Amino acid sequence: MGRGLINKYIWIIDTLQRYGRITRNDLNRLWVDSNISGGEPLARRTFYNYRDGIADIFNVDIECDPATFEYYIKDTGEQAGKLRELLIDTASMTGMLSDVGEVSQRIVLEDVPSSRTNLPVMIQAMKQNRRVQFTYQSYTRINPTPGVVIEPYFVRLFKQLWYVVGYNVKDRKIKTYSLDRMSGTHIRKEVFTMPEGFDAEGFFHDCFGIMTSRGVAKDVVLRVDSKQAKYLRALPLHHSQREVAIHDNYSLFHFHLLLTFDFIKELLSLGSSITVVKPPELKAQLLDELRRTLALYD
Repeated sequence: MGRGLINKYIWIIDTLQRYGRITRNDLNRLWVDSNISGGEPLARRTFYNYRDGIADIFNVDIECDPATFEYYIKDTGEQAGKLRELLIDTASMTGMLSDVGEVSQRIVLEDVPSSRTNLPVMIQAMKQNRRVQFTYQSYTRINPTPGVVIEPYFVRLFKQLWYVVGYNVKDRKIKTYSLDRMSGTHIRKEVFTMPEGFDAEGFFHDCFGIMTSRGVAKDVVLRVDSKQAKYLRALPLHHSQREVAIHDNYSLFHFHLLLTFDFIKELLSLGSSITVVKPPELKAQLLDELRRTLALYD
């Protein structure tokens, strides 16, 4: 499939998102006036073919209201909407970067460990509700663990790495695995049934990152200097984040989450720009990590 066709799909999706509802005639007028059309109208049959392609590639359903003959994007829920936005953003960025030409040396990207081999396997296994087997190289063990078998429940992207959360058949518990540490990944014949009522979105509801805990979520209050507060407003650390007080030199942010090591590492990365107000156990954990770090320089 050519980049030009993908760009046309994205144009249609973006236009429908901007207008909400639009007739095919109005859509066609916008199409003709756009750079993507080459001045050619959007024929009815072509539009229908594009609509089918959009559904296949981006999982975006475009429907028509028979009362008004207006087309709109069907609401498929919050989580599906997030995935749709990710796919569209990725495709848009790919198309843009492929056209950079002579300025390519002036665009610097981050090095991201690739999951292009294992991610399609996991998605296919989830579609079929099949078990997956792989060898796993944990960072906490010297030797890899062969023959790991899981029932993949869902995948999650965190800090540019893909993870799969699934039921480990041998250990009889739900575990999280990083896709970039897998090898020899393949789908097995055994079929599994998803637990009734399992909520992938809610699994990490009280967590920061991909680490979970059997503990109880705590109320956390951070004192954040005025400069760092701007970053937290733009990119919240957690969905529970609330700014509860604003002063000249600092703000107070409230969270409700588990005190996992992921969260502690994130706070440490913010350095002197944040101070833990409560709870006391989080203060103690941060102080312990800081003391051990300082001891390395004695």
